[in-house]
Amino acid sequence: MDNILIVSNTSSTMGIIADLLRSEKISSIVTAQKSSDAKRYIMDMDFDLIVIDTPLPDELGLDLSIFSAEKSRAGIILIVDMTRALEISAEVEDYGIFALPKPVSSEFFYMATKLLTAARKRVFMLENENQKLQKKIDEIRIVDRAKLVLIQTLKMTEPQAQRYIEKQSMDLRQTRLQTAENVLRTYEK
Repeated sequence: MDNILIVSNTSSTMGIIADLLRSEKISSIVTAQKSSDAKRYIMDMDFDLIVIDTPLPDELGLDLSIFSAEKSRAGIILIVDMTRALEISAEVEDYGIFALPKPVSSEFFYMATKLLTAARKRVFMLENENQKLQKKIDEIRIVDRAKLVLIQTLKMTEPQAQRYIEKQSMDLRQTRLQTAENVLRTYEK
């Protein structure tokens, strides 16, 4: 984890949470006592973990946690009163927010941060894979469009158009995508 935001209405709680996180490799810890300050930080910086200790002076903390989930890719821990932990957990779980009841043991807090870190890594891997697949789909669409242009303008068959794009790619030492884009620039009106 690189950047962490700790939001709590008391400095002592911020210090305790910061101490619990000291075993992690952290670049910076940013603290805020109000929801409004935390929202500004979230809009200006990228955080890996956001820890919100409720209640806050200007709100309970639920709105801030949902705002955080919608505006950032950070793992979010919401520390709530034990008597409302299940109720609040049900309200925020669809946003991917992890609610912990107070008082939080150091072992439980450590496990929660590790769980969120692992989940974030998994999501990033899936997002990267999704981006690669989307890029491949876009490439196939462009190549298919170039083949269609060759079929329409040069009266090639589909296998001839495919062969033309592959041969041009090899001869010019470029990707099929670059060749297809060149075909589209040349023949598409």
